[in-house]
Amino acid sequence: MWFAGIDWADTHHDILVLDERGQKLASFRVMHTSKGLDELTNRLTAICGPEHKAELACIVETTRGLLITHLLEAGFPVYPVNPKTVDRKRSASGAKTDQIDAYLLAKHGRSEVADLRRLEPDSPLIAELKALTRDQDGLIQMQTRLVNQLTACLKAYYPSALTLFTKVQQPSTLRFLLAYPTPLEVMNASCEEMAEVLKSAGHPTPKKAAATIVYQVHQPQLAADDVTCRTKSRLLIALIRQLQPVMEAIAAYDQEIERLFLMHADSHLFRTLPRAGKRIAPRLLAEFGDDRSRYQGTASLQALAGTSPVPYESGNYAKPHRRYACIKPLRNVLQQFAWQSIQTETWASEYYERKRREGKSHSVAVRALANVWVRILFALWLKREAYQPAIFEHARHQHAPRAA
Repeated sequence: MWFAGIDWADTHHDILVLDERGQKLASFRVMHTSKGLDELTNRLTAICGPEHKAELACIVETTRGLLITHLLEAGFPVYPVNPKTVDRKRSASGAKTDQIDAYLLAKHGRSEVADLRRLEPDSPLIAELKALTRDQDGLIQMQTRLVNQLTACLKAYYPSALTLFTKVQQPSTLRFLLAYPTPLEVMNASCEEMAEVLKSAGHPTPKKAAATIVYQVHQPQLAADDVTCRTKSRLLIALIRQLQPVMEAIAAYDQEIERLFLMHADSHLFRTLPRAGKRIAPRLLAEFGDDRSRYQGTASLQALAGTSPVPYESGNYAKPHRRYACIKPLRNVLQQFAWQSIQTETWASEYYERKRREGKSHSVAVRALANVWVRILFALWLKREAYQPAIFEHARHQHAPRAA
């Protein structure tokens, strides 16, 4: 075999190739362009020959990007490794260059190839679903930041607006604030005008809500000075103009995600999970994938999901720590699902409460519950069976002495 360590960067990539004996066969740099990536595959092919591409292992520190796509399409096996793994192999001097990194990657691949997992690309449907759900998570974080900024802005000069509606990020609230961006403007508006504004935004009971708002805004309120009102109302409008298209994009993502999710044969496995809903179920499917040979076992999936703790012992000190090296989107959706399952699943609620009584924090208790759910989900996923609480409860009582 041959082992190519590829240190990737935004503009260029450094490559170093070793043979089975550890002898250096090639060391070069290519640019991150179409021509540069073609040069990379051509030079790798010249080393192993077109018939033996499967025997040239490409060791990289990432699992996505145009470089990875190009290597996979060219027929080379790709083995991703965690960057921290290479950092631990540095010399005592701490010297670090792109060529050194490429050498360390190739050296690690040569010595640990038996323990490395080859990167297998997702099916097209799963790949698209995974990209959409992760991108939507980014939009949701953007929405949260804007809502927090909008709330802080209202607290600075218009705190009464926060009591008029249940949520800031709903169309009727935003439409109302655009129409009446200052306390003075809302106090001068009539009940009929407010009702029309709320009706145009799709409020279910515009007349009743308008009457309530008129009564509330004419009660004694905290008032800011004119300068604060003028400046903060301008900021309010700017924030709302940013928030509205983000909310519309999230809704459009929901429709496309649901469409792709229902197209997949495994959608019924995740759709029947308790309180998975339209957001959690597609994310579970996207992160699990549909390749049943991807995970070596439950422990492997728990480690990738970051739900299993990392043991740490030194002398008399021994304490498990939270696992940081994991797939963050998978960890997030599993913890969200575990927390939601507490609302309907008695055993999940009892497990969470037991952990809390043991002195565990909320996040630790939820992560421990998610670790249990991984075992259940992995078994259901492998067998292609839907979750049935009665069957699980029967098995739990049978194996209660060994339960986590």
